[in-house]
Amino acid sequence: MASVAEGDVGTVAELARVLRWGFEELSLNKLATSLGASEQALRLIISIFMGYPMAVFYRRYLYFKDSYLIHLFHAFTGLSIAYFNFGNQLYHSLLCVGLQFLILRLMGRTVTAVLTTFCFQMAYLLAGYYYTATGNYDIKWTMPHCVLTLKLIGLAVDYFDGGKDQNSLSSEQQKYAIRGVPSLLEVAGFSYFYGAFLVGPQFSMNHYMKLVQGQLTDIPGKIPNSTIPALKRLSLGLVYLVGYTLLSPHITEDYLLTEDYENHDFWFRCMYMLLWGKFVLYKYVTCWLVTEGVCILTGLGFNDFDEHRKAKWDACANMKVWLFETTPRFTGTIASFNINTNAWVARYVFKRLKFLGNKELSQGLSLLFLALWHGLHSGYLVCFQMEFLIVIVERKAARLIQESPTLSNLASITILQPFYYLVQQTIHWLFMGYSMTAFCLFTWDKWFKVYKSVYFLGHVFFLSLLFILPYVHKVMVPRKEKLKKAK
Repeated sequence: MASVAEGDVGTVAELARVLRWGFEELSLNKLATSLGASEQALRLIISIFMGYPMAVFYRRYLYFKDSYLIHLFHAFTGLSIAYFNFGNQLYHSLLCVGLQFLILRLMGRTVTAVLTTFCFQMAYLLAGYYYTATGNYDIKWTMPHCVLTLKLIGLAVDYFDGGKDQNSLSSEQQKYAIRGVPSLLEVAGFSYFYGAFLVGPQFSMNHYMKLVQGQLTDIPGKIPNSTIPALKRLSLGLVYLVGYTLLSPHITEDYLLTEDYENHDFWFRCMYMLLWGKFVLYKYVTCWLVTEGVCILTGLGFNDFDEHRKAKWDACANMKVWLFETTPRFTGTIASFNINTNAWVARYVFKRLKFLGNKELSQGLSLLFLALWHGLHSGYLVCFQMEFLIVIVERKAARLIQESPTLSNLASITILQPFYYLVQQTIHWLFMGYSMTAFCLFTWDKWFKVYKSVYFLGHVFFLSLLFILPYVHKVMVPRKEKLKKAK
């Protein structure tokens, strides 16, 4: 009997060992390794795509149901996504959401509440960056927390505006001002909405409440007819995902740091930086297109109708793909990339600095805010400093061409347009790659090494133009043109 029992125990042990091995083989870690990705990256992708079945469930069972059920669903699913990706570290977001609700209730619609919110939420985010920072890009709880930080600051400002006289607000501020008093459940649903919790996009509390109230639909009283528009964005996102997956093993930022890269000819180093600078953005494009599809499917992407009474579904668009792929200008790329975050900064930072009386100073401070919001690494500051410099130079160059008869006539020669476009695109993506080098390599020892290998070309080129263009403008723009401009 003992031997039989021992045999049974041995069989069970062997079965347990086999099952454990099977689960290990099926684990996300193993799957991620086989795909050439990290486990955290795989969890992120799974979470983003899980938004679609959640949106289908919402459309099928919760649309036009009681508001509290919808808020509970959004809060529960968002928290589940947070736990799946970051485990117990979801307490960071819970703490900030809970304290934000208390700030709104205890401090009310006051400047003190806005300043407290800004200082606390940004300090918490920056402290998170400080304590979790490494020399590489890691997917940590701070990634969705930076999205949440903007949401909660915007919530406080909109709540403050809601207590002002309507006539004292701009039309944009009136659109976003919160007149009612949000409940804790409403703030939680808004904060954890599964379609935007991890990577955005940004949207206002008022827009979220319209979703909950069933107002964001192209067919009043019915579920929005948004399945096809959502699938189009999903399909486009999958195209970028496939492209990024196929190219990522061959075009990496790590190669920029190798001796092989440094030993190549200067033209090769520049061309590699150009190609990498274009390609590296595709991972962001993928995430934003997929999450935009989720938002469209729920109805959150509804943005009224165009002049032909056709529904627009771009309220949550973070990408203008055609503009992104075809624009030869830096300002065009900025206008096409991370749209809702840029709109948030314009609305809550840039325009609120109007009292400074200096547009470029307001723009510089807005970009400084963006750099700090991304993280504490020096690479972020260098990247946004380059953006500031490039935009100023590009505007000066455009003004020179427009006001100079000679350059204006030369630029209008039809047969030369393809050549101009090719030159512009080359300059555009070369220096986009130059700027993104600092953004993606983070630490000064890494980006400095790469910049040194290309002789700080971006800084030399644009700083030179910054000082040269005003003198060229004096020479090439006739006096009478300047007087006409002054009148």
